[in-house]
Amino acid sequence: MDTIFDVAVVGGGPSGAIAAEALAVSGYSVLLVDPDNRIKPCGGAIPSRALKDFSISQDMLVSKANAARVIAPSGKSVEMRIGDIGFVGMVDRATFDPYLRERAADAGATRLTGKLVDMQESGDGVLSLTVEPTRCGTAAAKITHSARYVIGADGANSAVRRFMFPRSKKPPYVFAYHEIIESPEDTTSAGFRGDRCDVVYDGRISPDFYGWVFPHGEHTSVGTGSAVKGHNLRSATAELRKASMLEGQRIIRREGAPLPLKPMRRWDNGRNVLLIGDAAGTVAPSSGEGIYYAMLCGQLSAEAVASCLATGKASNLRQVRKRFMKDHGRIFFILGIMQSVWYRSDRFRERFVTMCADPDVQRLTWESYLNKKLVRRDPLAHMRVFFKDLGQLLRIPAGQK
Repeated sequence: MDTIFDVAVVGGGPSGAIAAEALAVSGYSVLLVDPDNRIKPCGGAIPSRALKDFSISQDMLVSKANAARVIAPSGKSVEMRIGDIGFVGMVDRATFDPYLRERAADAGATRLTGKLVDMQESGDGVLSLTVEPTRCGTAAAKITHSARYVIGADGANSAVRRFMFPRSKKPPYVFAYHEIIESPEDTTSAGFRGDRCDVVYDGRISPDFYGWVFPHGEHTSVGTGSAVKGHNLRSATAELRKASMLEGQRIIRREGAPLPLKPMRRWDNGRNVLLIGDAAGTVAPSSGEGIYYAMLCGQLSAEAVASCLATGKASNLRQVRKRFMKDHGRIFFILGIMQSVWYRSDRFRERFVTMCADPDVQRLTWESYLNKKLVRRDPLAHMRVFFKDLGQLLRIPAGQK
């Protein structure tokens, strides 16, 4: 009789790899399925606390950013320095994701390089997964494995979600595109800094999101995203490179993919399947940050599935979304409002960048980002930011688009 794995994890990005590793460490039999054939477009930013929370080796950081510069449509810019409370770690997904998958394998997970092409549930609740393995770039004969539980961590276009959830269950998203280029030799020029992330709020670059220039040591990620059909992301990225004085730098690779920006209302099927990470929509609105939240989902899902295996209670799967939204739902809500208000036009983007010059805004922004929670210890600062925010809005004529 074929072996029935306790858990099959589909998707070996940060979310799936962390889940597979944690379950394998706990002694469960784990199958980790990943095509291992493409790299997600990603700025690669993680808060410094992620190194401790998920035991990430500092060797995986290709650089550290100590500041962010926000740039308005007019070209006006504001530099937001972090200070001594932490840093933004930069990873390259081309090396970071394989590192996490290797950790899962070292912990005891069985790796299968291939694409999930079908998924069925038998009468006894066991799930069968049909995988088309890939070896050296060619497809091999399809094979089937069975598992008691399946964690779908296979991205915005999740096959697990497509096979096991209604078609209507799909988070909204923007489409992201970036180019990994060679960093300039001069990493301290006015247009580029090797220790600073540039965030560009300009309708020409993105009419509803933003563009970015994130240094990765020898390489740099330059990209943008948008949900507006017809907006040419490649042309916008070319304009962004030109504006950042990076036009002549050699392109290493180009990548594009959908980026979900709202958590789904339900992540499990009530029995034996759980969606996490991008598949569940856990990318922060406004910022597009997803790596930390993906790894957190992996950790929470491992705990929930382990509890299901120990108790037989499938209701424990619901705890993943519940725990995630309890800790991060409020900040996702606030970021969603911020995106809908400040990203709507260049006039609003200009005011937003102006507001970022305020010391209270900068301090609360960095403390919330680095600690992954809203800062509550300084209510007066929040009050000041609220009234400054309101003041910027009142300076914009009603109906201005």
